[in-house]
Amino acid sequence: IHSKPLYRVYMLGFLPGFAYLGGMDDRIATPRLEKPRLKVPAGSVGIAGKQTGWYAIESPGGWRLIGRTPLKTFDPHKKPPSIIKAGDYVKFVPISEEEFQEIYKDEWGEER
Repeated sequence: IHSKPLYRVYMLGFLPGFAYLGGMDDRIATPRLEKPRLKVPAGSVGIAGKQTGWYAIESPGGWRLIGRTPLKTFDPHKKPPSIIKAGDYVKFVPISEEEFQEIYKDEWGEER
């Protein structure tokens, strides 16, 4: 269900590169966690209410995690530092663990 829609980037915020995306199917809407996690890995994809989003950097967070992107979506040394901006559209595509590892190594220069 999550990978079917095309999501619109509403904004980046709360932390550098954190993407708030609209257009999620109401059937998978779910509230934030009552107690946020202390550590969420960079690239984690989550749901909070009727929005989905991803954590561009490792941080605390209270969204319900449903997956992870291997892409390095934020790099403060690049111009622009984020691979997306408000108003862009994002499509999530399921990939195999093997594909994830290959992309992750290319993006981050290390094994997950």
